[in-house]
Amino acid sequence: MKPFNFTGLMAPVFTPYTNSNETLNLDAIEPYVELLKAKQVNGVLVNGTSGEGMLLTTEERMLVTEAWQKACKKHGITLMVQIGGAPYPDVVQLARHAAQIDVDAVLCLPELYFKPKTCEKLVSYLKGIAKHCHTTPFFYYHIPMFTDVNVHMPTFLDSAEKEIPNFLGIKYTSGDLDQGSACLKEGRTIFLGADTILCGAVAAGFDSFIMTTLNICPEVAIEIIADVNRGAVKEARDKQRKLNALITTILEHGDWVSAMKKAFREKCPSIVVGDTRPPLNM
Repeated sequence: MKPFNFTGLMAPVFTPYTNSNETLNLDAIEPYVELLKAKQVNGVLVNGTSGEGMLLTTEERMLVTEAWQKACKKHGITLMVQIGGAPYPDVVQLARHAAQIDVDAVLCLPELYFKPKTCEKLVSYLKGIAKHCHTTPFFYYHIPMFTDVNVHMPTFLDSAEKEIPNFLGIKYTSGDLDQGSACLKEGRTIFLGADTILCGAVAAGFDSFIMTTLNICPEVAIEIIADVNRGAVKEARDKQRKLNALITTILEHGDWVSAMKKAFREKCPSIVVGDTRPPLNM
């Protein structure tokens, strides 16, 4: 398995479109990479929730991944690709594709219709996919408010590490910081996916982050992390409150993805990302 030692900030990037939301705008991807790197964001997650991965065709997902891979290789940015949220054969195809083009890591949602109800069922599902990209670092995407799959993550991690050779950790998108903290362990990578609890998560020991606001205001996250690590807890709390207030203001304009994409368009108008696709814009 190829090494994976990423820590720091990874942006769950928006999928860029032209004609509002109809056609992929692959030309926007390299400038997007350059923008993030200039702001000290050294990784991207492609085709995740913010990237509307579940609203793209399998072909579109592969085209987007290839374009990001080319730009990330050129500019020295780590690339993780989310392959789940599709029929099982398509997830397998996306896993094989990710391995073929040599992405840095793969992230996978659970089965979204025949939902796994136990750690054993979830591990079995992921094991069947991970074998198709067995040389690629493999992560699970824990986002129970979207998937309604909410097995105990510390127990799941112990089992997955034993059963899946290329399994390295999870993206933890939940407000349950107690359970998230219990997942932390030497040699295991746990990405925080919840922007609103960043301050507490850093204090608990998180050092890897995939949060939507990293597209819009990564400097705030950088300051919060630095403040906590130097013991300036009050300053970090104040900045977290301001970040949460900004998120509340952004969400006055729609659901999470549509509103965040709108905020990104306004903050970075030179990167043409378009609108979100149905049903998000309905």
